[in-house]
Amino acid sequence: MTERAFFNKTRPVNPMALLLILPPKRARYLVDSLRRFNPDLDIRVWPKTGEKKDIRFAVTWNHPPGSLSGLTRLKAVSSFGAGVDHLLRDPQLPDVPITRVIYDDLSDEIAEFVTAVILNHKRNLFHHFQEQKSGRWSPLARKPMHSVGILGLGTLGKSAARRLAAAGFNVSGWSRTQHAIPNVACYSGEDGLYKLLPHAHFLVCMLPLTPKTVGILNTRVFEQLPDGAYLINTGRGQHLAEADFLAALDSGKLEGACLDVFEQEPLPADHPYWNHP
Repeated sequence: MTERAFFNKTRPVNPMALLLILPPKRARYLVDSLRRFNPDLDIRVWPKTGEKKDIRFAVTWNHPPGSLSGLTRLKAVSSFGAGVDHLLRDPQLPDVPITRVIYDDLSDEIAEFVTAVILNHKRNLFHHFQEQKSGRWSPLARKPMHSVGILGLGTLGKSAARRLAAAGFNVSGWSRTQHAIPNVACYSGEDGLYKLLPHAHFLVCMLPLTPKTVGILNTRVFEQLPDGAYLINTGRGQHLAEADFLAALDSGKLEGACLDVFEQEPLPADHPYWNHP
């Protein structure tokens, strides 16, 4: 009688893998975090995809166009950052649900950044820093700029609005659909935008990038602001019409700006932004 031994290699009945298409530092951070949560997760970092038919979910940031097209059993894709416009630019994006990773740290960081920029300008801190370097003392009174208009009331916009309202600013917000936020005047639609602008000493763009918001920061918008307004753009570089923006600075309509994003990143060394007064 012949004896036989049977050996089965353990494998999940329905293997489910997670694919990360992220810059190396972000990928390492997410892999380490997920491994602490569940060491048995099947996590793959692009371009090492393994068996593509196992991949059910992908997390990306600025993925190469077409890199998701061969994932025939993909169930959803998530943006690991603010906005999903980088996904929508991919002409071969699979027809699956799109989500975005939301975490409190990002909301807090952006709200803190916007508040710091506004207070820096209002209290002339940059002026005092420059005077210190020159060994001079010429204090300036704080600027009478009390109102902030925020374009975009998603998770990040709401967080910034609440932080600024708590700091004592008069805060207004505008979005495509109507919102309700305590201590924040909320507007929607085109009429709502032009009701917000005349009162916005500080205009903060936190909009998603869509065909309707490309170039939204333009002469028509700037002309509705109070003279000497200050612009902050943490949305996307494509929101800003560059020629209109530079003209508004040169005319004094805008007293200054803080740009966290640019149409071309990194900003070219010969770009006029580097040396504009």
